[in-house]
Amino acid sequence: MPTQTAAEQRAEARAAFDAYLATCPARELLDRISDKWVTLILNALADGPRRYSDLGRTIAGVSQKMLTQTLRTLERDGMVTRTVTPSVPVRVDYELTPLGMSLLPLVQAAKEWAETHIGEVHAARATYDAPDAP
Repeated sequence: MPTQTAAEQRAEARAAFDAYLATCPARELLDRISDKWVTLILNALADGPRRYSDLGRTIAGVSQKMLTQTLRTLERDGMVTRTVTPSVPVRVDYELTPLGMSLLPLVQAAKEWAETHIGEVHAARATYDAPDAP
């Protein structure tokens, strides 16, 4: 195996994480963070720790199964931490980790963009779906 220069090693490392390549491991993370429940949960945790039941009430339409599954995935990925307080009933709180906090500005921006531009998107869809549309 030939020796690589530092520049060649950097180029190889960059190519290994090129999300446009089908084999790029970053695609797995892009898939995860593009999930609507992930985005909503991260946004819901922006102001600090929240109880499981509070998250369920805040995020309309999320089933218990999806909330649990998404929280476990976020915990596994190091974005959320889970704290269990022994009491009756048991109290479970979720909080963003520093890694989750670093992603927060991006998901907050996506949420705000969607809330701001949904009217324009609906208008574009109506125009596109009109019978005389090109």
